[in-house]
Amino acid sequence: MKQLFINLPVDDVEKSMQLYLAMGFSLNPLFTDKQQKCVIWSDTIYVMIQSKAFSNRHLNKTHTDPRQTLTSSHTLPVATDTLVNEIVENALKAGAKEPLPPLHESFMYLRTIEDLDGYIWGIMHLNIDQFK
Repeated sequence: MKQLFINLPVDDVEKSMQLYLAMGFSLNPLFTDKQQKCVIWSDTIYVMIQSKAFSNRHLNKTHTDPRQTLTSSHTLPVATDTLVNEIVENALKAGAKEPLPPLHESFMYLRTIEDLDGYIWGIMHLNIDQFK
């Protein structure tokens, strides 16, 4: 099986977990402890919310601040425009920011959030039928 685990070093593991749960992720207790929380978007997409000390225990690299430095961003596709709005509104209530206005194209609706640590997530509905 092909899976993607995205590791995010964060300032506050518990607060970050609450934000991701509000967005619709679910908690996976198998990979969860005090230093990291595993939240699942789908059978193939996992986000590992890790304390900065835990995430850097083997590499010993300098952490960048995603609030100040461009890092990778991630986009989560969803089934409808309504679901895009629901997820983003829940994230905003949990402390996320919306750094860009929504983008509504004929084939795509995209809203962008910045989580508590500055990581960027796009929540997108893509109308695949327009490409058939």
